[in-house]
Amino acid sequence: MAKANGYLLYNRKNPLKLPVEDRIKNFKEFENLLPEHMIREQAARCMDCGIPFCHNFGCPVYNYIPDWNHMVYLGKWKEASDLLHSTNNFPEFTGKVCPAPCEKSCTLANNWEAVTIKHIELQIVEKAWENGWIKPIINKNKTNKKVAIIGSGPAGLAAAQQLARMGHNVVVFERSEKAGGLLRYGIPDFKLDKNYIDRRLEQMVAEGVSFETQVNVGVDISTNYLMRSFDAILFATGTAVARDLKIPGRYAKGVYFALDFLGQQNRINHGAIIPVDELISAKDKDVIVIGGGDTGADCVGTSIRQGAKSVTQVEILPQPPLERRPDNPWPFWPQTLSNSTSHEEGCKRLWSLSAKEFIVENNAVKGVKFVELEWTDDRKSFKEVPNSEKIYNADLVLLAMGFLHCQHDTYVKELNLELDQRGNIKVNDYRTSVNKVFATGDAITGASLVVRAIYHGRQAADKINLFLK
Repeated sequence: MAKANGYLLYNRKNPLKLPVEDRIKNFKEFENLLPEHMIREQAARCMDCGIPFCHNFGCPVYNYIPDWNHMVYLGKWKEASDLLHSTNNFPEFTGKVCPAPCEKSCTLANNWEAVTIKHIELQIVEKAWENGWIKPIINKNKTNKKVAIIGSGPAGLAAAQQLARMGHNVVVFERSEKAGGLLRYGIPDFKLDKNYIDRRLEQMVAEGVSFETQVNVGVDISTNYLMRSFDAILFATGTAVARDLKIPGRYAKGVYFALDFLGQQNRINHGAIIPVDELISAKDKDVIVIGGGDTGADCVGTSIRQGAKSVTQVEILPQPPLERRPDNPWPFWPQTLSNSTSHEEGCKRLWSLSAKEFIVENNAVKGVKFVELEWTDDRKSFKEVPNSEKIYNADLVLLAMGFLHCQHDTYVKELNLELDQRGNIKVNDYRTSVNKVFATGDAITGASLVVRAIYHGRQAADKINLFLK
């Protein structure tokens, strides 16, 4: 590296955030970019380690992290951008919402604070947009092959862009009113402003990708039509079926899936008018979020911004330790306690609780009855603690317990696609059990990371390109 001792000279600097009392007043992003001189110092912390675990272990798209860190330190931002885009179609998405497994596997993270890889990545792509280096890549040698992509989340978008650049005619079908999938309707605006999606869509349209929104494949158009009209079909539909909690009182008013809540708020942020009887609002309510993951944290932040009276997030698992356990060494993902920016904004977190019943009055939820759990040391099994049931007040309950698999009642049923044991679409090199039909992203893996979806989208595009040849 250009400054082999940089990690000894500079401490990690995180981007500044707006104070909590200011940022919860709206749904805008609240994290600022570090100044250029400081980001170059952060890049200088990338040490000349023998094995860059960040690249070949931590990063699902295998970003050339040490290389573009080196370019940033030297001030060669254009070269850094070229390296970054050679593996990742949408670095601004991952630079904002990725949990950064690369940083957890950074060699410095073994003893010190990791390199600020995620923020450097974001700085590179923003510098590229600012200087006009990101332009449509148009392949004039068209193959006249038509590819239909179902779903416009990160996997579908990455596959669409790659296939268009290979010269194929690509049509993306999206059942929502705008393209973007989970990026647009699942991630709050305060984490990812939707303008970042729109500028990428403009680039893709210029590259030849067509978008057909408000089209639900298997409902609005048949899979028979797609099979007749396209040379290849790629399903990138994600895991649309959320894990439910079927206990007494489940269907009372005030109990909703997390994505229904989050998606509605994103639509409101961009001008949608929601009928009063369909509005899901946390204003002046005691909110309980069931599920301790990122989606649950997004519900926390959104509820706070809506003006909730109180927000409690409940997790069935025990509270993670503050330090790594002996069976969880570096460079593996640390199974330790972490707080998101939403937790910083005001939230009570409860652990080792299992919901037993929704307390209902006049067909509306008024509370949740939980029972305490006692877990074994290996955290693989538990038992309920006798006489530990307790009722927590709640006017709004949001279910954020993860996702099961893609929907089975539409295109899966029509095409008779083979499924794996978990209910995901079964593939071999991204090819399904039906000729010329492919699948990728969360539809084949189950719910995962945006960055992993981008990788699978790119890989599926390569397999489709070989098939069409």
